[in-house]
Amino acid sequence: MTETDSIAYDVVVLGAGPVGENIADRTRAAGLSTAVVESELVGGECSYWACMPSKALLRPGLAQADARRLPGLAQAVQGPLDAAAVLARRNGFTGNWNDDGQIQWLDGIGVDFYRGHGRLAGPKKVEVTGSDGERHVLTAGHAVAVSTGSRAVLPDLPGLADIKPWTSREATSAQTVPGRLIVIGGGVVATEMATAWHALGSKVTLLVRGKGLLNRMEPFAGEMVAAALTEAGVDVRTGTSVTSVTRENGTIVAVTDNGDRIEADEILFATGRAPRTDDIGLDTIGLEPGSWLEVDDSLRVTGSDWLYAVGDVNHRALLTHQGKYQARIAGAAIAARASGVSLLDSDPWSAHAATADHSAVPQVVFTDPEAAAVGLSLAEAEQAGHRVRAVDYDLGSVAGASLYGDDYRGRARMVVDLEREILLGVTFVGPGVGELIHSATIAVAGQVPISRLWHAVPSYPTISEVWLRLLESYRDN
Repeated sequence: MTETDSIAYDVVVLGAGPVGENIADRTRAAGLSTAVVESELVGGECSYWACMPSKALLRPGLAQADARRLPGLAQAVQGPLDAAAVLARRNGFTGNWNDDGQIQWLDGIGVDFYRGHGRLAGPKKVEVTGSDGERHVLTAGHAVAVSTGSRAVLPDLPGLADIKPWTSREATSAQTVPGRLIVIGGGVVATEMATAWHALGSKVTLLVRGKGLLNRMEPFAGEMVAAALTEAGVDVRTGTSVTSVTRENGTIVAVTDNGDRIEADEILFATGRAPRTDDIGLDTIGLEPGSWLEVDDSLRVTGSDWLYAVGDVNHRALLTHQGKYQARIAGAAIAARASGVSLLDSDPWSAHAATADHSAVPQVVFTDPEAAAVGLSLAEAEQAGHRVRAVDYDLGSVAGASLYGDDYRGRARMVVDLEREILLGVTFVGPGVGELIHSATIAVAGQVPISRLWHAVPSYPTISEVWLRLLESYRDN
């Protein structure tokens, strides 16, 4: 093993996914010398095993489903998808799992990159060990930012490791279509991958331990997605747990708690995430290895004046777009403190406070139908003690929805705070609603009064006209 002299930077970033890249971009733009450490691919989970490849897998099937709802076009798209072409295009989205372009981008903005395993080695110090054994010691004058993300969690089932199950990584990077696929879970990864692989030709069985799908959204979202998956041919079984999994002569056999025996070629466990903090030296600064890191609204770790935890590792919102939002906040806070500002702007809507992570987190689930939500559900709002009213509307009754097909099925809900007459949450379910959610995010994050929303006129004929119908329903009932 060789060792270089200690190298000084203003900021050291552990993890080069979208979050780490954005922290580096903001601190470097502020004139701070910055180094980024990554043991895998620059671009992280989102670029290679999550957001981008999963959406590349999903889009052809969703486009085909949209086309089949349109008379005159439906007859032209009745054949199966060209799975090889879809997988090849997906590979292109990941750059064939090559990060040369991402490294060039870091170099272009003046950030030094270290490939290797990075560990904290006491306050403001990071040790990097490369695959060749070369060791670097980096010191941070102002801040170390941990943005190492999260990993998939597998259940404690005997022999599970021996059958080599899929996690989200294998599900988004597989190079062949399994004839039969079991998906375990009822969340975003489970529903999206069931949608994608079914469209590509797999016979999919979806096993859900709970009562329904997408339990962090309004109940009707999961109900509508489950109904559509079932109608499409996915075998959806709720209230079902797997008690054992084996591989017999190449075939996976899963046994459920009610004694059912299900055979498949592959099995995907989409059963939760854990922070990638187990081997990054947290013990050297008095923190628990493998733990989520608690932070304030400037993303600084509780009890520290130099350590930041940004993205999945702080467990505030495990979403790429929220992690990038946090990165912009953290970068601004680090730069402000480095310039001598000891007390940051107390305004919760300042550039130094991650306010939206408390009240206006948006998410889109790219199933068919899509499900999109921002803010609080009705149950969450009531549990938080707000006096609220839910206003629902059938999206299929909006004029613009008919342009998507003759049998458009969807639903919209806004949760109104009756004291302040602002929106606490909005949920849409239906084809194409992912493009609606940003308008809802602006309304929720900006706390736009309903009296002002009346004057935001939706274009006709678009499904955005649902805003008018929701407001009319609130006024008239």
